[in-house]
Amino acid sequence: MKRRAFFAGLAGAAAWPLVGHAQRPERMRRVGVLNAFPKNDPVNQASVAAFAAALENLGWVEGENIQIDYRFAAGDPALFKTYAAELVGLSPNAILASNTPAVAALRQQTRTIPIVFVRVSDPVGQGFVQSLARPGGNITGFSVYDAPLMGKWVQLLKEVAPRVTRVAVIFNPDTAPYAASLNGGIEAAAPSLGMTATFASVHDDPGIEDAIAAQAREPGGGAIALPDSFTTSHRDVIIAAALRHRLPVMGATDFFPRAGALMSYGFDIVDQYVNSASYIDRILKGANPADLPVQQPTKYSLIINLKTAKVLGLTVPPNMLDLADEVIE
Repeated sequence: MKRRAFFAGLAGAAAWPLVGHAQRPERMRRVGVLNAFPKNDPVNQASVAAFAAALENLGWVEGENIQIDYRFAAGDPALFKTYAAELVGLSPNAILASNTPAVAALRQQTRTIPIVFVRVSDPVGQGFVQSLARPGGNITGFSVYDAPLMGKWVQLLKEVAPRVTRVAVIFNPDTAPYAASLNGGIEAAAPSLGMTATFASVHDDPGIEDAIAAQAREPGGGAIALPDSFTTSHRDVIIAAALRHRLPVMGATDFFPRAGALMSYGFDIVDQYVNSASYIDRILKGANPADLPVQQPTKYSLIINLKTAKVLGLTVPPNMLDLADEVIE
């Protein structure tokens, strides 16, 4: 009996390391986020919360098995570079980049750490990926607008505000290096709709004010806020100036009409952050970003602010109200 108990004890002792191994906590993973918006911007707050929640739904709980390091560049070109270097210096397992300047800054710092982007226009033309189907490097993600869609913007603006014959495109070239491509789509579409397009390159709030005032000096003016982190972060300034001068404004996302712009036609920014979590999850589990295809939005929503239309003296055609995914009254 003693001999039997002795060997039973040995068997139990041999199992101890295995039990200890099975109960060892999962290795902590690290993810960097280079965000384009100010930290307190509602766009940013909704996006960051959705991203973290989506990761948690996939089993990545912050403070338990994942650490997320955030940096908020607030549309400042210098901060994109500074924060990109900081995040790469932390040696994360993956980085989420929230727009073109973020990707460009990170690409200068690393060609090995996986980067997943959101809100990037023309990633092939900008050299971030080899193709949408086969990115081929350490970068992949979720793209947004292209030149043909810009033509749709001009058409929708004309249908809701038929008096517009001159449209000014407001953008910051420092945060929208893809502007030439998108502006080309606007310029190509405008003449067939009886419109001319001008391009207002701005870098600060006074520049926005000057561009809107210049567009309002003659009748038939309207404006398009090109999608980039600067115009989104400064949307309140754009909209306030446009309302003072009674100019209809088309914005890139629903945040524009919700803040008082006439309308928007675009994708759901927050939804892209949710989708990006699935790519981060796959990369943390061993997937190669070179093999993850760049995805494009599958749905765009038209939102019209009827209250703003009335302020501008516009009567929105019934067919456009029927076409709209949402009407703000």
